[in-house]
Amino acid sequence: MNTSFDPKKHPHRRYNPLLDEWLLVSPQRANRPWQGQREETAEENRPGYDPDCYLCSGNIRANGDRNPEYKGTYVFNNDFGALLNEEVEFSEKQSGFFTLLPERGINRVVCFSENHSLTLPEMSVEHIKNVVDVWQEQFNELAALDHINYVQIFENKGSIMGCSNPHPHGQIWAQSSIPAMVQKTQDQLKSYYEKNKRTLLEDYLEQEITAGERIVTENEHFVALVPFWASWPYETMMISKQKRENIAEFSEDEKESFAAVLKDLTTIYDNLFETSFPYSAGIHQSPTDGKEHPEWHFHMHFYPPLLRSAEVKKFMVGYEMLAEPQRDITPEQSAAILRNLSTIHYKKK
Repeated sequence: MNTSFDPKKHPHRRYNPLLDEWLLVSPQRANRPWQGQREETAEENRPGYDPDCYLCSGNIRANGDRNPEYKGTYVFNNDFGALLNEEVEFSEKQSGFFTLLPERGINRVVCFSENHSLTLPEMSVEHIKNVVDVWQEQFNELAALDHINYVQIFENKGSIMGCSNPHPHGQIWAQSSIPAMVQKTQDQLKSYYEKNKRTLLEDYLEQEITAGERIVTENEHFVALVPFWASWPYETMMISKQKRENIAEFSEDEKESFAAVLKDLTTIYDNLFETSFPYSAGIHQSPTDGKEHPEWHFHMHFYPPLLRSAEVKKFMVGYEMLAEPQRDITPEQSAAILRNLSTIHYKKK
């Protein structure tokens, strides 16, 4: 006699419609003993100003430039950018196994605050809203350039996510091509829109709100949830309730709501293991290639690596690198854990 399938107990695969990919969920493995890698997590008590930090107000950066005595946000071109904003002549015919194309772009650093000790969850909603204002301004400025076709806004938080400087900051990479991951998402969004005349995330969010079980936090304009297809243990996604193609379309109220959910979600993350929770987070929005993109719906991904505690990290290795993503704790379980945490930062309790 066959056992009745239970997604809380039995291995199964889930489909990710944004990337046209599958992942393996193995809830029965959540009870296994763990003897793997543990990260060092000594809680840092950083000063508000560090004379050796090249992002602090008034300090000299590695290239010899001096930061102004800024208060709040500060933006500058990355001194060691991955892209160069110069046009090059290129006439080589591209074909076969050794195809390459020049890539032009602009890399910028966005300091969130002059206070070296802060992170987003420790800032006020008003302060975070100022960061959102800068993201919007930078998007508009870069999108207006003829050679820029996509603007990627992101933040790496924590040394285990490759963040080399703990000063609160993020990055913006604007480039002439649409990056591979974004292009894959766009193809999926466009295919859905052409069939349904609604965005994929409009319909998905409507069903998630009805279901309720993967919602973490929400307000008038934004929802933060654990996607049905999440591959990282505590992965989340923020989605605008109203269809917005990009951050340029946000009203003042929407920017404030966005900042409020950002604060709540990142505070919940910190409260999970009472540590400054690491993650890579980034905004996905419509390209800036001058074309119409009714298929796009603004969303932001959070990919945190922690698994069981502040010391135990999830690694994407072996099966994940050779076959497909795999997770143990189900998205519904992680959503419930996150949803039940306080939005008051643990340091203030």
